[in-house]
Amino acid sequence: MRARFAVLVLSLLVPVALSAQGRTFTHADTLRGSNGPGRAWWDVAFYDLHVRVSPADSSISGWNGISYRVLQPRQEMQIDLQTPMRVDSMVYGDGGRLSYRRDGNAFFAALTDPQREGDVNTVRVYFHGKPKVARRPPWDGGYIWQRDSLGNRWVATANEGLGASVWWPNKDYLADEPDSQRIAITVPDPMEDVSNGRLRSVTANEDGTTTYEWFVADPINNYDIEVNAGTYAHWTEMYQGEGGPLTMDFWPLRYHMDAARRQWAQAVPMMRCFEHWFGPYPWYKDGYKLVEAPHLGMEHQSGIAYGNGFQNGYLGRDLSRTGWGLKWDFIVVHESAHEWWGNSITDKDPADMWIHEAFANYAENLFTECQTGSKEAGADYVIGTRRLVRNDRPIIGTYGVNSEGSGDMYYKGGNMLHTIRQLVNDDEKWRMILRGLNSTFRHQTVTTKQIEEYMARHSGLKLDKVFDEYLRTTMIPELEYKVDAGTLSYRWADVVTGFDMAVRAKTAPDAWTLLHPTESWQSMPTMLPDAAAFEVDRNFYVTAKDVGGEGR
Repeated sequence: MRARFAVLVLSLLVPVALSAQGRTFTHADTLRGSNGPGRAWWDVAFYDLHVRVSPADSSISGWNGISYRVLQPRQEMQIDLQTPMRVDSMVYGDGGRLSYRRDGNAFFAALTDPQREGDVNTVRVYFHGKPKVARRPPWDGGYIWQRDSLGNRWVATANEGLGASVWWPNKDYLADEPDSQRIAITVPDPMEDVSNGRLRSVTANEDGTTTYEWFVADPINNYDIEVNAGTYAHWTEMYQGEGGPLTMDFWPLRYHMDAARRQWAQAVPMMRCFEHWFGPYPWYKDGYKLVEAPHLGMEHQSGIAYGNGFQNGYLGRDLSRTGWGLKWDFIVVHESAHEWWGNSITDKDPADMWIHEAFANYAENLFTECQTGSKEAGADYVIGTRRLVRNDRPIIGTYGVNSEGSGDMYYKGGNMLHTIRQLVNDDEKWRMILRGLNSTFRHQTVTTKQIEEYMARHSGLKLDKVFDEYLRTTMIPELEYKVDAGTLSYRWADVVTGFDMAVRAKTAPDAWTLLHPTESWQSMPTMLPDAAAFEVDRNFYVTAKDVGGEGR
């Protein structure tokens, strides 16, 4: 429910195909990505999800109770479930069968009872099928059907890319989240299921299965709902955090218990660092969990999925090539950062996914700083990731069609935030901005505009052109300069119109100056002997070019 109103309401009368950033969008994309007529009139209050998992034939079946608030009277309700999953039936309230029509991956239920503004009603959707198999989880989404190295069955979900409706029926629209959710998962014995929130009950069934009922007490984005079923060990630690005592639960495969105790010890300093920079962990009611999974990892809210092999780095590699990325476990750090950036503060539209990934990428820099006690080490790390920026397309995607922008949202986005920290030039003020974002937008869905305006207002800086440059173009600001007869001349190139971001540069052999370039040439006296002695502070994500004898 978090946000009742969408960032964008599109009519279904739009053209069948829209084109942006080289991609053609269809009617199906609009149904999935927009707050259309079948969605805008109702607000999710509670999901009551019950699923039976059958590893023997890679199938699932179950039902989801969708409790919703009526925002305005309408009679047709859009519920999403992707092929090849099938809806068996829909039931309204205490048992009235509903008729429905299918339009691709969207089902439209015809509600016969009056829908009065302010009422809370429930529709139960019964479903079954063999969900898509995730070949490259979590990006392509679906279920993972595996066996561990001892031959035990091991099942997990990871569906960030395709969304929650790849396996269960819901309003698959990021701007609307339930206030809370039950997740009851039935698996064959001796498997155990670990899902989001807290375990309420374990029920042994007569057919050789067990039902694990979990409950999430806070709002949750639907793609975070998880099934992790396997042969687990478990231990709990208590962390005394900013929000009081926090349970930290750890669920490795049984034969990885010793390795997990060694590697996952990093979770406590991670929590301490991120609470310092971002504010209290957002889910004290639901706890924090690390759960071993048969895929690399994902930020499942209150239950981080982990598959990094109990080693530092990203599968043993340092993405920055500086050495700092091998000092900590990438999945523990990056995916846990999403508890603040992505899970608590969630974008309303996937086009704004940079809000999740740029801040989580930047959190890796901050953890390096926390771990080493060195700002330079943190800077080394984030600057080292610049080599991964492709500048293939803008970071912000196309709104209303479930379309993310460029993968540069990670590394270019993180370096943009590192640059803004330099512009703020006050680390405590910068920390208060990061904490303030998490306080102001806690448990909410947001737009890029809200994040931009907050950061500009609380920094006291004019940042609109900075965001335009890094988020909405494929350009990197280039500082053109020349040194001639004791004069330094400089201007911005490859920038949006009106770009005037300040930048720190060496203007004398032993002096750094904050310059305020524009697109027009400016000059100042300098003691630099020549252009080769000029240098831009590496902490600013810009390039510099000696233009030699070019005119002003």
